[in-house]
This record gives sequence, structure tokens and C-alpha cells, in this order.
Amino acid sequence: MKLLIYLLINGLAVFITGYILPGVRVGNFLTAMIVAALLGIVNTILKPILIILTLPITLLTLGLFTFVINAFLVLLVSALVPEFHVAGFGWALIFSFVLSIVSWFLQAIAK
Repeated sequence: MKLLIYLLINGLAVFITGYILPGVRVGNFLTAMIVAALLGIVNTILKPILIILTLPITLLTLGLFTFVINAFLVLLVSALVPEFHVAGFGWALIFSFVLSIVSWFLQAIAK
């Protein structure tokens, strides 16, 4: 049950973030739920591998390179989900940053 609530909150966060940013288009709420689930899977599986592979540059940039990794993962999800479109790398970077803020806010409200 907790996982379902977490998915709903993240889906709502994706939907709100897509509404706020002009360079990101989310077709409908079902698309936002699919994007949230796929981002969760990609972040669970691929992100740790990418962080380990890019550890030297991540340490050199004091961890800021993880934002670049997040943006690439958002672009990957954008390529996989037909009704989710991100205009470019800059919008993916902004999307991942705004998404984390909106998600944090909604989770704080839910508790």
C-alpha cells in the first residue's frame, strides 16, 4: 500500500512539473504515472551503475555530476514513453531539479 501511495505522489509530481515547465510535455495523468514508475525503475537499476562508472568526475565536481546523470535518465525515459516529451538536455536538467522539489513538497504534505 505504501508503494502505491508513493507512486501516486510521484505521478502527481511528474504531472505538476510537466504543467509548470514549458519544455516538458506530459500527455495525461496515466502518462505521468508511467513516467514516475519508469523513473523509479531506472533510478533503482541504472543510476547506481552510472554513479560508480562516473565516480572520478562525480568526485571532481563534488557530486554535481549526478544532476547530469539524472538529466540523461529523464531523457531516456522520455525516449521510452510516447506521450512524455522533454525538449532537450537543459529542460531535462531543470525537470529533474523541479521534480525533486515538487515531490519532496507533496510527500511532506502527505505525511
